[in-house]
Amino acid sequence: MTDLNATLDRALRLAAPLAVLGLLLSGWLIFLYAPPDAVEGNVQRIFYLHVSAAIAAYMCFAAVVFGSALYLWRERLWSDRLARASAQVGLVFTTVCLVMGSLWGASAWGTYWQWGDARLDSTLVLWLVYAAYLLLRRVANTGRGAARLAAVVGIVGFVDIPVVHFSVLWWRTLHPGPVLETGALPASMLLAFMVTMLSVLLFAAVLVAVRYRIDELGDEAGDLRAITEAMRVA
Repeated sequence: MTDLNATLDRALRLAAPLAVLGLLLSGWLIFLYAPPDAVEGNVQRIFYLHVSAAIAAYMCFAAVVFGSALYLWRERLWSDRLARASAQVGLVFTTVCLVMGSLWGASAWGTYWQWGDARLDSTLVLWLVYAAYLLLRRVANTGRGAARLAAVVGIVGFVDIPVVHFSVLWWRTLHPGPVLETGALPASMLLAFMVTMLSVLLFAAVLVAVRYRIDELGDEAGDLRAITEAMRVA
């Protein structure tokens, strides 16, 4: 495990600066390279981060499902740790998505939030589910039972992601329909989006890795404290 951690740490030292450079390049592409939208103007530039944050959240919650399922199957502590770290980062990116969407909506619709809109409401439900997942992990007793219960919540919560993604096709919503799938973006906008999405995904992976290592070191410190206390009592 030590060799694996050393390899991961080396990869992290490489990925972190690449993510920062990618985000800086994304900022240049968004604000200086890509043209303003013909209809919405400059406010449309929110699109690049808004959609990229949503995709990053999807990937993080998929990692929660993977880690949770593996923990339920084999009870590997590292998989439970991965699920916990991914949920934390996924919740951050869901928050970014909601905030950016609200700012965009204030300009496009004249309101920050429209209750009853399927995309908005289902995204909020997604945020609440994984916020509850993390709250459960904090307040529940530590141990196998709590981890297994959290794993079930993490897996069930993922059911909402198809609802979020396809809501603009299944129901009439204020939220605009799919753009990428239709090929409506001109080449300059598509390039800005692709670079932004890849940079945000790499940044999300770095955050998950950092959070994972923090949790791992915290668990190791807790084990050492327990051993020390046991030796002191003995």
